[in-house]
Amino acid sequence: MLSAVLGEGKSARVLVVGAGGTAGEIIASATLEPYWSFVAVDPSQPMLDLARVNMTEAGIADRVKAVQGVVSDLDAAPLFDAALMIGVLHHLPDDKVKQEVLAGVAMRLKPGSPLIVAGNYRAYASQPLLMAGWSNRWRMNGVGPEEIQAKMNKILQGAEPPQSEEAVFALLNGAGFEEPIRFFASLFWGAWLARRMPASN
Repeated sequence: MLSAVLGEGKSARVLVVGAGGTAGEIIASATLEPYWSFVAVDPSQPMLDLARVNMTEAGIADRVKAVQGVVSDLDAAPLFDAALMIGVLHHLPDDKVKQEVLAGVAMRLKPGSPLIVAGNYRAYASQPLLMAGWSNRWRMNGVGPEEIQAKMNKILQGAEPPQSEEAVFALLNGAGFEEPIRFFASLFWGAWLARRMPASN
């Protein structure tokens, strides 16, 4: 989606928030767009180290600057052409922190530039049917009952997703983004495209 917004084959400097672990979004983006460079920020050094291994294996590590820390630790300039924030929002503890992080992203984007934000929304306990569907998806892939229960228990620990899509919209708007467009949804997961509000005249 980000490539479709920015245009194929163009250079871009992309901020990636919560980039540790698999680095899947960076690898996919870098493979598709050879002229993009990335600044990847994550508070966990072990997760960044794992991401670095995966990026090196993919041959794109030289296009990525990894920063241990949070968005507010990054320089305010130069501004980025785009940002990715995948699987982060529902791990932030409350709406105040969520909006602060999103506002920090907005401040570091050029006016009108896109953010792709994706993550879980809706309170898990409020949607037992979706939880059952989630469980069945693992069961279809051969996961046993005990492992499914362990996965479910892990999901319910330490996650605080926005309560609704309207809540996601409000967080983005309050942080300085225009109304987003949802382009993907599956069970609790949603993905949206939002643009930083243009500079006021």
